[in-house]
Amino acid sequence: MSTENLVKHLPNDFGGTGCSDDKIEIYERALFPWEKRCHALLDVLDYHKVVNTEEKRRGTENLGSEMASKLSYYEKWIVSASNCLLQKGMISPDEIAVKSKEVEARINMTL
Repeated sequence: MSTENLVKHLPNDFGGTGCSDDKIEIYERALFPWEKRCHALLDVLDYHKVVNTEEKRRGTENLGSEMASKLSYYEKWIVSASNCLLQKGMISPDEIAVKSKEVEARINMTL
């Protein structure tokens, strides 16, 4: 991809870039429990006008191509919402770190 395309296209904008396969494989799968909770949380944040859909969308576009290509759909949304909450001063990096360690400990207990 030329540097001109880096300026013209956001990381999630694949329109007109071509594809090696002519057909896109579409399949459905059940959401993981954390994905369902993520979706519900994002809906609640939007309903209460804390983080709206436009802010979340802009946040996913600002992730950069490297991160955007490595994260799943809901990972992108939760990172975007987290960044919005950090920018608004509603949560702190320390709070995210503490909660992340709690979640990691719960996961390790189930393994």
